[in-house]
Amino acid sequence: MAKQDEKTRYSDEELREFEELIRGKLDNTMNELNYIKGTLSKKNDSGTDITGGTSKALEDGADASERENLSQLAARMQKYATQLENALVRIKNGTYGVCIDTGKLIPKERLRVVPHTQQTIEAKLKRIS
Repeated sequence: MAKQDEKTRYSDEELREFEELIRGKLDNTMNELNYIKGTLSKKNDSGTDITGGTSKALEDGADASERENLSQLAARMQKYATQLENALVRIKNGTYGVCIDTGKLIPKERLRVVPHTQQTIEAKLKRIS
């Protein structure tokens, strides 16, 4: 655990800065996610385009591949949005920015780049190795 003389949490002002950053990223993510979902629902509407057999089969294959890629992207974005929402919860309960492995504060520089992280880079690298 952290020593008494070490800073063990970010100040309310610092947390507000992170909250603003996270809300901006969450808004952007949700806008992109809604756009992708809209694109996917349009692609699911079967068109009545009548094309030659071989050409149509190639188009269908390309459409299926694109739909799959968009679906995977939407799933990753949904996961990211959930991670950002969880970070907002941690801000509210005062645990944001504290490494779940070491109990130390995660450096601000890391939180600005990866605002949903729950680990210092050292703790993350230890888990990977």
